[in-house]
Amino acid sequence: MRSDRLVAILLLLQRREQVTAAEVSRELDVSERTARRDLDALAMAGVPVYSVQGRGGGWRLVGGARTDLSGLTASEARALFLALGPASDATPALKAALRKLVHALPKPFQVQAEAAAASLVVDPQRWGASRIEHRPPRFLDELQDAVIRGVQVSLGYVDSKGAETRRTVHPLGIVAKGPVWYLVSNTETGRRVFRIDRVSSADPTGDPVHRPGDFDLAESWNEIAEEVDRKRTPLEIQAVCTPDGIGILRMALGDRLDVGGSTTDGRIEVVIRGPNEYILAGELSGLAEWVEVTGPPSVRDRLASIGNALVERYGRPRTSGDLTRLEADEAGSESSSAP
Repeated sequence: MRSDRLVAILLLLQRREQVTAAEVSRELDVSERTARRDLDALAMAGVPVYSVQGRGGGWRLVGGARTDLSGLTASEARALFLALGPASDATPALKAALRKLVHALPKPFQVQAEAAAASLVVDPQRWGASRIEHRPPRFLDELQDAVIRGVQVSLGYVDSKGAETRRTVHPLGIVAKGPVWYLVSNTETGRRVFRIDRVSSADPTGDPVHRPGDFDLAESWNEIAEEVDRKRTPLEIQAVCTPDGIGILRMALGDRLDVGGSTTDGRIEVVIRGPNEYILAGELSGLAEWVEVTGPPSVRDRLASIGNALVERYGRPRTSGDLTRLEADEAGSESSSAP
């Protein structure tokens, strides 16, 4: 890709201040003729590069000019500037900074960067779902600043029951889980996670955060997420599923499904997690064509009860007597509502 080569040449000029066409040729694995054309293209496009003739000559940047894109290839720059586009949920401050960076690019690269910013739209809403606008929570910027600066915060917080408390926390990191933002912190009672949309106030104290030396935000969040999942879905059931039903189970259950090996009759062993036997039985009652629950017995009993109720309600076909009674009920309802 020529655009990638032009960025590479510009970065090469930054590092070495002067290069020859032969050096560019060796570095980028192209012919010297191609290297000269690329160097000429930089100069023709307005990049402040010029050639020095004679012994010890080469190509240099005027006045030791520099670009702020050290280390970026053209494709990496394009990916970065996707954050400017309508698909991005970047903060206004981040978008403003990236726009300034676009204008600092040499003109040959500005076109692609600006095109990348307008090349993608992401609509996260499913077909048929109500449209909900997710806005960043009120104190997100203040808490992120506290994490970056490493200062403690006096935090006002409203729990799920509406009770408000205040405590001093040591912010360690911020995590976005879908549309919900969380603050991971150390407190007097150990590590805690706070929903940022429930934060009622956030006042930096100026005192330094006590941050564990081995703390890793991604690893810590994985542990937290696994613990939350275990608490939300404590019940595990065992079942077998026909091969053509595995895809349906994946769509219905997502990551609450663990697929095992095959049984002697060709079906597949699965483990399904859920909050309790009533909800799991309700979910699986419509999947009986593909799934047979093997345990625990309480879930099987609940499924049998649901099956009996379905047969009682829908198993007997309506008779003419049923229709006559229905018409009489409707007529009675109309007469009772008349003035």
